[in-house]
Amino acid sequence: MSNLDTRPAPTVCGGRRDVNAQPVRELLAAKQVALGESTMVRRLLPNLGRRMVGAWCFIDHYGPDDIAQEPGMQVPPHPHMGLQTVSWLHDGEVLHRDSVGSLQTVRPGELGLMTSGRAISHSEESPREHARLLHGAQLWVALPDGDRHIAPMWEHHAELPRVTGGGGLQATVVLGELDGAASPGTTFTPLMGADIALAAGTDTRLPVRPDFEYAALTMSGESEVDGVRLAPGSLLYLGCGRAELPLRADVDSALMLLGGEPFEEKIVMWWNFIGRSHDEISQAREDWTSGSRFGEVHGYAGGPLPAPELPPVPLKPRGRAR
Repeated sequence: MSNLDTRPAPTVCGGRRDVNAQPVRELLAAKQVALGESTMVRRLLPNLGRRMVGAWCFIDHYGPDDIAQEPGMQVPPHPHMGLQTVSWLHDGEVLHRDSVGSLQTVRPGELGLMTSGRAISHSEESPREHARLLHGAQLWVALPDGDRHIAPMWEHHAELPRVTGGGGLQATVVLGELDGAASPGTTFTPLMGADIALAAGTDTRLPVRPDFEYAALTMSGESEVDGVRLAPGSLLYLGCGRAELPLRADVDSALMLLGGEPFEEKIVMWWNFIGRSHDEISQAREDWTSGSRFGEVHGYAGGPLPAPELPPVPLKPRGRAR
């Protein structure tokens, strides 16, 4: 998914300065952003209150939207570098095309994982014949310096491991490992992402790693995470230092738990690029505009997304500024 903001602000991230070594409960407000003609998303990361959670650096939550009479998601070809995109659906389907030749429809409960490496471009759209509802999350993971120039690749995993907890908890491990179950998706830093379903009446505790920082994204229902009741589309930053996470729900609910070892490197994120300096970002923009490096997406009915103008001041990494 692209950042379609025509005036994207540079975001400086990374380092341990603002990582909470102890458990916290920071509720972060979403920003409403238009994505194409008929999709509105709630942008939860990066946030004025929090830039990253482990290597997770971007979270959009959308839906559930009734798109029966709408085109649904329509994101033209656009570039990425230095990151992974994670496509996760609860309802609907998204057709993915990219410049390495991938063509894949991603459906609920399936992992669509694109590693941009040095450069890739892709498009995302609701198929012409699509389900009535569209509901999901799009997330980005920052690649560490040693891996950010690798060749781009696409992975699709229709089968993912599950964890069954006490009191009505069912978890699908999207990335990384949770309670001994490991996703087949490729990762480059210690991190995890899981989709957790809580049946009405659930009151349980989920084992987590004290060295990871975590955040919870409520997808549906009204769950309670470490005593904080969350409405859909909420993101609760939890910090580090927990060995277990209390979860409960009075109604059927679903949330995504995201975590990882704090990302120590300082990075610059602008538009759809992650780099380490202004010059890297500027060169990537020039390469996309000139039609080089990022390849071509075939089959999308429309032209590529133009790059916004760079801000008038140089982009500099400054750590995990809040």
